[in-house]
Amino acid sequence: MSALVEAEHLSRFLTGDPPVTLVDDASLKIESGTFATIVGPSGCGKSSLLYLLGLLDRPSSGRLSLNGSDLGALDGDERARIRLRHFGFIFQFHFLLPEFSALENVMLPMLRLGMLGPADARERAHQLLDSIGLAGKEAITPDRLSGGERQRVAIARALANDPVLVLGDEPTGNLDSGNSARIVEILQMLAHEQGRTVICVTHDPRIANASDLRIEMLDGRVIGEEAGNLLPR
Repeated sequence: MSALVEAEHLSRFLTGDPPVTLVDDASLKIESGTFATIVGPSGCGKSSLLYLLGLLDRPSSGRLSLNGSDLGALDGDERARIRLRHFGFIFQFHFLLPEFSALENVMLPMLRLGMLGPADARERAHQLLDSIGLAGKEAITPDRLSGGERQRVAIARALANDPVLVLGDEPTGNLDSGNSARIVEILQMLAHEQGRTVICVTHDPRIANASDLRIEMLDGRVIGEEAGNLLPR
């Protein structure tokens, strides 16, 4: 396996009086096909680090590379294209568009990227929803789905453009134990069976214990990494 994501001395500061440190000199390397979690107490910088890794925010200093390519010099449009083409995002709140069906929500990133026409995008959306146990739910709008089903639609949407990197920010934060376990299984499958790199911020010990790599943070710093529960590949 090779490193898909590599961060070297990433820092993120907010100017002010006094300045605020969100991420402080963070370095890490995450290989392809790894399910990694970022853990630590509230306010320690977990989400801030995830947003840097996902190109949702820019570091104040340091270097970030994807598959060996330095991402530091990219302009806003180039960063947006990489996010749309190569990254998938899963948040604590699903952010599905309420006026669209489950199928249409999954189709939207594909149509925005423009690599598939409507018919092919519809077929792929059907396949993705079926792969996570939502066959027969395609025409249903989010308000008629359970919380676990809505989050699974959000995962299917994150996979729409076949990303190499999937980033989650507390993806089980609003779910009960049964639905949380189902999401963990899906995240493991994305890494171990499909070869994607998955990075999740979590307070949920079930996710942390199921991951291959736990990255621990405190006060904006990465203070340790621990191998987790590697499953047979």
